[in-house]
Amino acid sequence: MYAWWPRRFSEKDWIYCCNTLLFASDRYCFSDGGGAADKIRLIPQDFFAELCEQIIQHLNHEIPGINTAELCQRIQTSGVDINIGDLAKVASTLSFLFSTAARNNLSTEELVTTLGSGVSTLPKHAVQVIRHVWSEQGKAIAVSEDARNTATVGQFVDMKWKLGVAMSSDTCRSLKYPYVTVTLTVADPSGQITDKSFEMTIPQFKNFFRQFKEMASVLETV
Repeated sequence: MYAWWPRRFSEKDWIYCCNTLLFASDRYCFSDGGGAADKIRLIPQDFFAELCEQIIQHLNHEIPGINTAELCQRIQTSGVDINIGDLAKVASTLSFLFSTAARNNLSTEELVTTLGSGVSTLPKHAVQVIRHVWSEQGKAIAVSEDARNTATVGQFVDMKWKLGVAMSSDTCRSLKYPYVTVTLTVADPSGQITDKSFEMTIPQFKNFFRQFKEMASVLETV
């Protein structure tokens, strides 16, 4: 995904990259014209720390993705005006910064110094959180990056289903046929978790179930 970047940034390249991602106009970050740093200023320290921890865990392959929807809901409940799209972009920016810093073996001080070299600066609470998570877990990310570079598809997280009965439609007053609603929770390659829902008739669901049984039988032979 990032093959066009050199394996080791010069200091000038690294500072330019961070400045572009964190302090750029809406061309790079947000449709409302604010950069990632502006959105980070809105996020309370405890929520920002939780976001960074999820990103670190995802980069270390400890969790399949980053649940920005659930986190955004709790941030909004606390009274902060931020939408899920902006939070997801903040998460993507931080994930890129952490993973790129890991590939370039940056020390904690190098990373913090770089983040302070922009045309604007991150709030103190954000720098403190980044310093802490990087000093504690930065080396682990560097070890896992080689494996992560090969990942080009999403990951399955969870599946839920429920049985329903269609009672009527615009063209038929009484249908009364059963159907199954399936919700798949998946994490895309960047780590963002999303839900995908679809409906199936009972014959379709039986075929769906049969294919899962066939996959399970094959896996037992491996």
